[in-house]
Amino acid sequence: MRNVFSAIKRVYLRFFASQARPIMVYYKRNFQKEKKENIRISSSTFLDYKERLKIDKEVFIGHFNFVEASNGIEIEEGVQITNYCSITTHSSHNSIRLYGEKYKDFANLVGYIKGSVFIGKYTFVGPHSVIMPKTRIGKGSLVSAYSYVQGEFPDFSIIAGNPATVIGSTKKMDQRILEQHAELKPFYEAWAND
Repeated sequence: MRNVFSAIKRVYLRFFASQARPIMVYYKRNFQKEKKENIRISSSTFLDYKERLKIDKEVFIGHFNFVEASNGIEIEEGVQITNYCSITTHSSHNSIRLYGEKYKDFANLVGYIKGSVFIGKYTFVGPHSVIMPKTRIGKGSLVSAYSYVQGEFPDFSIIAGNPATVIGSTKKMDQRILEQHAELKPFYEAWAND
């Protein structure tokens, strides 16, 4: 009898474990009900304040991400956000230490940061990156894995580090590839030069 219960338990756990695996969810409209084709967001990504999260077409947000949009996030066309990333529009990481147990007693906290986040077209955000409030990342940028990003970054930046800085240009990297594959130039120029 014990073997029967063990077998049932194994089947039960295997079934529910398979149901808990993250999957990609496809959307044909963004959260403002605008028609936007091919938005893909993992079922394991937590989206807070969806109504303030503006996503354009062809956006990919992978597994196990945290996206908090209380102060507004705009993600433009073709952006790819990999896995285990956090994007937040507010942070108490300084004020919690300054106030200690009195943190909850004040409305306007010193050290409390809030502001919008903008991620430009065809930007790639590597795994385990953190994008903080008051951040603007220009189009065609590459955020390296494990980066802590806050501030303004121009178009075609290679962004890396903690704190993140611009360490190069994707434009230069892209030109080397486009020299070898001239057939891709019209596709690239269609978005990169607008």
